[in-house]
Amino acid sequence: MNTKKILIIEDEPNIRELVLYNLKTNGYDCISAEDGIMGITMVHKEKPDLILLDIMLPGKNGFEICEELREEGNNTPIIMMTAKTEEADKVMGLDCGADDYISKPFGIREMLARIKAVLRRYDINTPLDEVKSQDKDTIITAGELSINVERHEVTVGSRSVDLTLREFELLQYLMENRGHVFSRDQLLNNIWGIDYAGETRTVDVHIRHLRQKLSGDDGEDKYIETIRGKGYKVK
Repeated sequence: MNTKKILIIEDEPNIRELVLYNLKTNGYDCISAEDGIMGITMVHKEKPDLILLDIMLPGKNGFEICEELREEGNNTPIIMMTAKTEEADKVMGLDCGADDYISKPFGIREMLARIKAVLRRYDINTPLDEVKSQDKDTIITAGELSINVERHEVTVGSRSVDLTLREFELLQYLMENRGHVFSRDQLLNNIWGIDYAGETRTVDVHIRHLRQKLSGDDGEDKYIETIRGKGYKVK
């Protein structure tokens, strides 16, 4: 089993060293950056398996870093760390493409649990050749929408769609249960986990992202349906 590499982008030395120490103690390979510019550079150079990203950073803030990485097609899982507790800030982080968030001050156990949860859902160290060698990939389709479960690939017709880990998991779950309506709470529990402390607004943000990415040139979403007062389903 490969040791996971985690990049911590945090400008406060005390917090950075505390996180580094505890992650190394728990078996992770850790690197760090103290500002946004250095952080972006290290993402490209070191190719970490997960990024712990502070929001208030010199050079580039966490929102800018997250947006930049997602726009260039980098889907490395990102957990945002922030002292801000307002819902708007959390939603903004999710809007930028973050997979999860954790508010300061946080406990080490909580941090480790969130990291394990994200990494458990998506092992980005699986070699491509190993994936290709599988006898048969699982393909789920709905009209022109198709997802390859093993390869984490999504296509609409001939167009490839780049999704974050959470977006892929959410779409996969809805497509595997096509026609069934799921409430926000049900989706939060099944995708993020029953112990997840976030708000149901998290689900709405990810659904909106999915709709934007799956839409055609006309901007119409043909796949995810909102059932008023109940939740969401794949048509």
